[in-house]
Amino acid sequence: MQIPSPIQQVSYNGTTLSIKRDDLIDPFISGNKWRKLKYILQAATAKKKNHLVTFGGAYSNHLLATAAAAAKHQLKATAFVRGEEVSNEMLALCKIFGMQLRFIDRESYRNKPELFKRYFANDEDAYFIDEGGASEEATIGCAEIISELTGPFDYIFCAAGTGTTAVGLLKGINQLNLNTQLHVIPVLKGGDFIREEIARYEQDLDKLHLHTDYHFGGYAKTTPELISFVKDFSSKTGILADPIYTGKMFYAINDLIAKKQVSKDARILAVHTGGLFGILGKLAEFEKIA
Repeated sequence: MQIPSPIQQVSYNGTTLSIKRDDLIDPFISGNKWRKLKYILQAATAKKKNHLVTFGGAYSNHLLATAAAAAKHQLKATAFVRGEEVSNEMLALCKIFGMQLRFIDRESYRNKPELFKRYFANDEDAYFIDEGGASEEATIGCAEIISELTGPFDYIFCAAGTGTTAVGLLKGINQLNLNTQLHVIPVLKGGDFIREEIARYEQDLDKLHLHTDYHFGGYAKTTPELISFVKDFSSKTGILADPIYTGKMFYAINDLIAKKQVSKDARILAVHTGGLFGILGKLAEFEKIA
């Protein structure tokens, strides 16, 4: 396990970019998933809970990370999986780590506390973990990324799903009073809600910038342009990006520099949040691109 994760410099399209390689922390509990689960697991242990119950989609990196973390700490794990019952590589890995899967229709899935109560109200060992690990404990873990930095940066970029990682980064920037601007790339369509999610945990949003035009159709949606970019970036830097999260972030950085909205000479740090197994669900799309 690599903590602190290294910072690697790469050159792409004439721009030097620093990348916080959180993807190297652990092969399965990688990136922001490890950071989020760190204090969640401590809280579960403090409450003497040994059964982690969480939520996610069929290709959820969070589910795989939770399954691996539970196995590592000799805990039980159950996941409510959104949608009809399916089989894929990601869920197979979850099962190998011992996670029990419950497939739930999308309407019922919306009310996660109710699902937890329905199935585990009488299980004193069960511990609720929200989708993606969203929680106060998760933001504390993600804030530690900032304390690991060894030099100043003008801009820090990260991709966002629930916004938990962005909250942690902003907390860290504000706590250390850094002269750094946080640029967040929501990967869901209509990503303006991320600002409200961040505001639930952090009041000072002065250094926050949202770029909501890089979702490529929505969560887990892609286009040939994005797939081509991910292939080009990965082949020219040696750093694998995925088209769900980090690929959209790296595309946004490249595009914002091309549009001169971000200076190519700025000190830019991109947080590689891992979760690379999500690429398994998109391999067919990569095969279509020459």
